[in-house]
Amino acid sequence: MSSRSTLPILSGIHLETEGGSLVLRTTDLEISIQHTVSALVEREGATVVPGKLFSDIIKSFPEAAVTLNQKDDNLTVSCLDSIFTIHTLNPIDFPLFPQVDTKVAGTIPADVFSSMIRKVVKAVSKDESRAILTGVLVKLDGSTLQMVATDSYRLAIAKNRLEKVGGESFDLIVPGEVLDEIRRLISAIDEVTISDSENQIVFTFGETTFITRKIEGSYPNYEAIIPTENSISVVVETAQLLEAVKRVSITTQPHTPIRLTFSGDIQSIDVTSKNQDVASAHEKLAAQIDGEFLEIGFNHQYIIDGLVSIDTNEVLFEAQTSAKPGIFKSIGDDYFYYLTMPVRLDS
Repeated sequence: MSSRSTLPILSGIHLETEGGSLVLRTTDLEISIQHTVSALVEREGATVVPGKLFSDIIKSFPEAAVTLNQKDDNLTVSCLDSIFTIHTLNPIDFPLFPQVDTKVAGTIPADVFSSMIRKVVKAVSKDESRAILTGVLVKLDGSTLQMVATDSYRLAIAKNRLEKVGGESFDLIVPGEVLDEIRRLISAIDEVTISDSENQIVFTFGETTFITRKIEGSYPNYEAIIPTENSISVVVETAQLLEAVKRVSITTQPHTPIRLTFSGDIQSIDVTSKNQDVASAHEKLAAQIDGEFLEIGFNHQYIIDGLVSIDTNEVLFEAQTSAKPGIFKSIGDDYFYYLTMPVRLDS
């Protein structure tokens, strides 16, 4: 539903009975969603209800049958002893649900799709001036599904080899906010079907159809910035490093960097922060380090975003110098690559 439109109809939910079903539709003219539920239909019809109000009413009800009864411009919504009467809008004014001529691009297990979205979506740019970076590159090549996101300060790549591939190879740029919304909707779904048209993408899962615009253009050549060499390689327990960064960052301001010092001679990582005249923090971790010494600074939230996306027990960190990107990689079959630019440290 639209929350910013000057058209009240776009903040509503279109309800329509079809056979033995109730069909709910919403749109903000960029995204359109349709969901079908079984219903005992005594009289067919259509109406538009204020979306947030209707949603709040339904969520307040106990687990019991809900009855909807339209008369003139009012809809009575009742459940057990609760009765609400809502003033409705004319369904004729509601935009038609898009009829998109698509071809099926692929069918993907919903748990895999959801997990990959969660890993990369934090790296999506919020800067609308570079629209291409507000999207996620979703690419199916043979049996390998890949998602890529970058805001030019960091780069996240997730890959998964699918056992069963339905459809053909595709290469799409999907708005990051849309994918994150879909991730929340598919928790109890087995699979997601992606269909492609000239300028729209259709996601179908369960009884839901989700249509969004496609971001046009060529995604940046992210592979060109991936380092091929490193001077230090570190293996450390993911949870230990994540908790250390979280604790140390308590003393930092939003844009204050944390300092990671890797000492190969004593096989340890020092995580430190300093907030001038307020507080400082320091924590030492054991690690397996191949290399001698490196001191490098990062935006602490970027590091946290990367580490929470890693599902493996251990993480591999690689870097070349304090002025070049640091890379965090999952260890094992669950492929995740996270590159973030360093922050200049004061001496």
